[in-house]
Amino acid sequence: MPKRSHFLTLEVGSTITKANSFALSAGCFVHQAQGFAPTSIAAGDVGLGVEQAIADLEARHGPLPADRETFVNSSAAGGLRMTVHGLTYNMTARAAREAALGAGAIIKQVTAGALGPYDLDDLREIHPNIILLAGGVDYGEKTTVLQNAEQLAALHLPAPVVYAGNIAIRKHIQRLFAEAGVELLLADNVFPDVDVLNVEPLRKVIHEVFNRHIIHAPGMARLGELTHWGILPTPGAVLRGAELFAEALGDCLVFDVGGATTDVHSVTEGSPEWAARTVEPEPRAKRTVEGDLGVYINAHNVVEMQNDPTWAERLGDLEAIPTTERAKELTRWLCTQAVELGARRHAGVVSDLYTPTGKRQIVKGKDLTAIKWVIGTGGALTRVEGGEDILRRIRTGPGKYLLPRPDAQLLMDRDYRFSALGTLAQAYPEEVKETFRRWVAGEIHPI
Repeated sequence: MPKRSHFLTLEVGSTITKANSFALSAGCFVHQAQGFAPTSIAAGDVGLGVEQAIADLEARHGPLPADRETFVNSSAAGGLRMTVHGLTYNMTARAAREAALGAGAIIKQVTAGALGPYDLDDLREIHPNIILLAGGVDYGEKTTVLQNAEQLAALHLPAPVVYAGNIAIRKHIQRLFAEAGVELLLADNVFPDVDVLNVEPLRKVIHEVFNRHIIHAPGMARLGELTHWGILPTPGAVLRGAELFAEALGDCLVFDVGGATTDVHSVTEGSPEWAARTVEPEPRAKRTVEGDLGVYINAHNVVEMQNDPTWAERLGDLEAIPTTERAKELTRWLCTQAVELGARRHAGVVSDLYTPTGKRQIVKGKDLTAIKWVIGTGGALTRVEGGEDILRRIRTGPGKYLLPRPDAQLLMDRDYRFSALGTLAQAYPEEVKETFRRWVAGEIHPI
């Protein structure tokens, strides 16, 4: 397909639908206009909200070019309900969990070892959209994985099963599910060898299932016809944007603070200083979703966690879109707590281990000390006054938590276009990287 020069990105969120238009000029994307509208799930057709967002964009900028290329990302239908079944939590089950985040899945169950009757009862109640079976390094443990496969096949659930375990028994797994009449998808082993994570092939398979699932949201099938690239999960778009930003400019940490959740994305291998003390492998690109950290729907949770009576008394000032000074102060405080708590949960933790030869330090989790850029995106963090100061607070360097160092640079995506560029990256990764480079250099103002 020949490259075009005009582009439209559509982001269908749970509450707001965004439309962004870009022009491709001198190898990078130049932002032209943006439109917003409430997402029209309640009306039974998300396409209505999309039409209104496009109309809002055209009212600001004028008619869109007829030869534009369209890209879509969405979180409107929610993520895939996913269950994960591996051998040991610290190996295959954990690796599968890492692969699912960012690919459009919400983990509802994680089991390790042989599936028991209670596990199967819970699985039936969850009604998953996708079941992930993993376990065993390549040419390693077989028996438990095969037994789990037999039990999952016997359930005859309508959800597809993805196998991403020991390659040595792949043919046996295929035969089991074929005989049961259950759809089976294959991905490379997420843990092919000890201390080796391989999450990207599995993410791609989960994304394919997400595309099938998202079409069932009211009106989404019509949106799918607007693009040749499928519908990307919004968290996956942000993570892809972060990956390309890191390729272009160095390791990065991205915060997306919303009304209900705080998403944290990091792209880094960590620093050599802490690598030898890390006891569990971490993916280079990692996403964590803090479902209890939000500045509107979950504001009460944040206040309760901090146990601050002063701010508890201020919850009456809470507004979805702050307009009064008191509401803005409250949202700023909630954003600060969400970023600080989210950063600590995402970061690696340093602890002491006592061995027969003496005490030594170990690290569990993601080392963020090599991060060069700390980026804020999302409505709450980018719109509240003092967003940079909030991000600055987590640049403390290594301590109990392996956080970014004080010299990490700050960037704010004030117009919330990071996910739009991540969506365009499906077809134009090099142009997106060049866009990031020129933005940081101050040559353009794309986001």
